[in-house]
Amino acid sequence: MAVQKNESKILVFGGTGYIGSYIVKASIKFGHPTYVFSRPNSNKTEVLDQLQSVGAIIVKGTMDEHEKLVSLLREVDVVISALAYPQVLDQLKIIEAIKVAGNIKRFLPSDFGVEEDRVSVLPPFEAFLEKKRKIRRAVEAANIPYTFVSANCNGAYFVNFLLHPHEQKEEIITVYGSGEAKAVLVYEEDIGVFTIKVATDPRACNRVVIYRPAAYLISQRELISLWEKKTGRSLNKVHVPEEEMVTLSESLPDPENIPISILHSVFVKGVTVQFELEDDDFEASASYPDLKVTTVDELLDKFMTNPPKPASAAFA
Repeated sequence: MAVQKNESKILVFGGTGYIGSYIVKASIKFGHPTYVFSRPNSNKTEVLDQLQSVGAIIVKGTMDEHEKLVSLLREVDVVISALAYPQVLDQLKIIEAIKVAGNIKRFLPSDFGVEEDRVSVLPPFEAFLEKKRKIRRAVEAANIPYTFVSANCNGAYFVNFLLHPHEQKEEIITVYGSGEAKAVLVYEEDIGVFTIKVATDPRACNRVVIYRPAAYLISQRELISLWEKKTGRSLNKVHVPEEEMVTLSESLPDPENIPISILHSVFVKGVTVQFELEDDDFEASASYPDLKVTTVDELLDKFMTNPPKPASAAFA
C-alpha cells in the first residue's frame, strides 16, 4: 500500500524479535511510516536488513539514552513495544520518555499473551505476569493513552512446539494433561494485522483488546487429530499428567520453571478461554469483520506446503 500523508507514524521496540517483526511488517503493509528501535550492537543484522528492505526506518540506540528516546518519540504518533520478557521492566524507561515527550497518541506495551488481569496461574508464571501488570499500572498512572493487547498464543510457534512438523522421523508427541482443554492459537501474521488496526482505532483507546475468534480455538487432541489426517501419519502420544507439571514448576530453577507453568496454564487449565467475553469487551475479530483470519486448519495447511520456521521466542 502507498503511504498516506495522514497515516500515523509508528515506532516499534523489539521489532526484530519474533512477534515484533510481524507487527513491523503489518505496519508497513498498512502504509504507516514505521520506525524500529534497535540496539547499536544488535546481532540481528539479517532481520534488520529485511525490515529495512521493505521500508522500515531503523533507529539505533539504547534504553538508557533518555534524551534520544524523547527526541525520537516526538517524531512519531504511536508506540508499540514487543520487547521480550527479560526486557519487560525496561519499558518503564519508555514510559518516562513518553511522559516527557507529551505527544504520543497511543502506547501498546509488550503484552501479546494471556489476559494477565483476568487469569489465575502457577506461581512461576504468576511472577512473569506480575512484571507485565506492573507496566500496565505504570501506564495507567501516567495517564498515557493505551491499548493493552491479549493476543493469547502465537499459533505457528505452538504448532512447531507441539507437533514438531519439521521432524520427518517417527515422532513422539507430548500431550499436556488430558489434551482436551481449549486454547487460542492465533497465526502471527494475524496478530501483526490486528495490532496495527487497534493501535490506530479510537474505539480501542484505553481498553484491553482480546484476540479470540472462534477459528482459533482448538484443543491439543483436536490439533493432533487434524495433523494426522493431513499427513496420513499416526503419532505416538505420551501424556504428561498435571501433577507432574505442577511438581516440575515447583522443583525447576528460575527461569526454567516458567515454560512448564505456561504450558500448564494454557493447555491444562485453559486460561485463554477461562473467562467469558462480556458485552463491553473489545474482541478483535468481531471488531474488524472484514478482516479474514487464518483458521487453525489453514495454518496447518501452511505447514504442509511452506512451513514457518521454528522460533526460540518465549511463548507468553
